[in-house]
Amino acid sequence: MDIKKVIDEHFEDTLRMRRHLHMYPELSFQEENTKQYIYDELKDLGLEIRRDVGGNGLVTRLQVNDDYPTIAFRADFDALPIKEETDVPFKSKNPGVMHACGHDAHTAMLITLQKILVENKDKLPVNVVAIHQHAEELLPGGAKSMIEDGALDGVDYFFGTHISSLAPVNQIGWNYSTMYANADSFTITVNGHGGHGAEPENAKDPIVASASLISQIQTVVSRSISPLESAVVSLTAFNSGVAFNVIPNKAEIKGTVRTYEQDIRELAFERIKDICEGIEKSFGVQIDLDIQWGYPSLKNDIEMTDYVVDLASNDKSFVENVVEISPSMGGEDAAYYLQKVPGCYFSTGVGNVEEGIDIPHHNPLFNIDESGMKSALEVFLKIALNFDQVKK
Repeated sequence: MDIKKVIDEHFEDTLRMRRHLHMYPELSFQEENTKQYIYDELKDLGLEIRRDVGGNGLVTRLQVNDDYPTIAFRADFDALPIKEETDVPFKSKNPGVMHACGHDAHTAMLITLQKILVENKDKLPVNVVAIHQHAEELLPGGAKSMIEDGALDGVDYFFGTHISSLAPVNQIGWNYSTMYANADSFTITVNGHGGHGAEPENAKDPIVASASLISQIQTVVSRSISPLESAVVSLTAFNSGVAFNVIPNKAEIKGTVRTYEQDIRELAFERIKDICEGIEKSFGVQIDLDIQWGYPSLKNDIEMTDYVVDLASNDKSFVENVVEISPSMGGEDAAYYLQKVPGCYFSTGVGNVEEGIDIPHHNPLFNIDESGMKSALEVFLKIALNFDQVKK
């Protein structure tokens, strides 16, 4: 197959789909029109299709030969509660909702891949499952429920990519160790006893207790976790009180913990629990700690990563650079798939500084150099077409 020619022939269709999805974004767990749009694009291809998998998910299977291994590709399709501020002609038409993380591109690429593979079914040494996943942006995410509903049944290997506006267009980024972190959050409610601001001795002040609590939590990483390990503890919200002369009854603190390894994950929260207990005794308040366990860390399989890197590095059509990248403290629920089967999740650059396309994800001005989608398609096609080279 002439990969460059085939991708070029399909790319106008890829752009059409990406721009349609961008204009009509839907929030996590609310993707009713999006899932229908994906189905409509795929329904006439002759694929086995399962709808409403684990919620709003959709899974297709291209069965080539029962004796072949089965690989899965995944794309997410939910958007974010952000008001778009770009001036692109296909700007979001849904007020306050935007594809500010590239999931529209992920979905358009996966649908294009499916169309190309169906046309070239006779050249495939694998069966191919496509996982169109809802709700990546909002816990508990869509991956876990889709897996529980059979999205990975019969799948031997898993592959996916996330576009990056901060990486140069047509750059493929990979990592052997951990691409993404355990992404957990917590809410601490400090329950005191309110009173008059002029008579603090008659109150149990949750603000003073919270101030000490916040200060001590900053020591979790610096004094409890080895500098040779990686961890982030960030406090991101504090809410209490409404009047200058009233000591409130309670205060609420929110934060996040990011780690790569499970033992460090557990240690960080044990220390937070210890600190909360100490503050209770010191200030006479009662503290509720609510931990929201987020997505697990995403770890690539070494053999499959070698396979992807080798394919991306040789006989390039659109890919320009293949580089090892640092792990991210961001979260990604594709980790659940890689907990079940080996595979590789890589980064695809879509940034273009000269064109002013270098705004971070989750920003109202987020945009992509759409030509970067060709590189991801190139790597995906190589993965499927050359899988008979993998020693199983």
